[in-house]
Amino acid sequence: MTGNKQKINPANNYFVEQEFEGLYGPYRITLTDKVEIQRYRLSLLLCGISFTAGIIQWLLIGPSLVWLWLISLAIGIGLTLNWIHIYLRSLHQVLKAFWIIGCIGILILIVNNGAQNLVTNLSNNPRLIISIGPLFAALTGIGFKEFFCFRRPEAIGLTLLVPLSLLGYISELLSKGIAISMLSVSAFLLLILSLRKFGMDAASDVGDKSIFNYLDSQKTANAL
Repeated sequence: MTGNKQKINPANNYFVEQEFEGLYGPYRITLTDKVEIQRYRLSLLLCGISFTAGIIQWLLIGPSLVWLWLISLAIGIGLTLNWIHIYLRSLHQVLKAFWIIGCIGILILIVNNGAQNLVTNLSNNPRLIISIGPLFAALTGIGFKEFFCFRRPEAIGLTLLVPLSLLGYISELLSKGIAISMLSVSAFLLLILSLRKFGMDAASDVGDKSIFNYLDSQKTANAL
């Protein structure tokens, strides 16, 4: 993004539209964009709170009710993917598919073993993690987007530590204690990442809208 102009939106005297010069032409950050980014950031914060609270409850109280935080995390990931801005639509759809598969996996485990036994069974039977692994693959994709776009060091917690800890535990290359420690660090970094997002300009999370417009026009042209 290069340069920007500001223009008062007559529909809302309190919001100033920003105009940028993008790769494929000018574009504006509208009130709708700002609302979507606010929802994205709140959804990401829900992920951070749920992940962190779930780990803390597991370590200090026990696993019986941690499934509630896992459900909350799944909801947060779904909402985040709904509001996230990703240039590659195919990648966006893949992440949504991972989220759906992961949610189905959680539902199957709850139906078969009961909600309160969910985390205990996952902890004692590493191979069961494969059934909900796609959910964390979607979360990893969100972290990759944040790291790729903003080079935020906290995003490493999602991009590297989450998949390494889960894959390491599934393959039995990592002990349960090490895997939980890595997930704890990941959760804390996600919480930091989500909190820091609120100090950023909305335009940074929207990205270059001219690229979205160009890709849409190319898709329409190819369909004709």
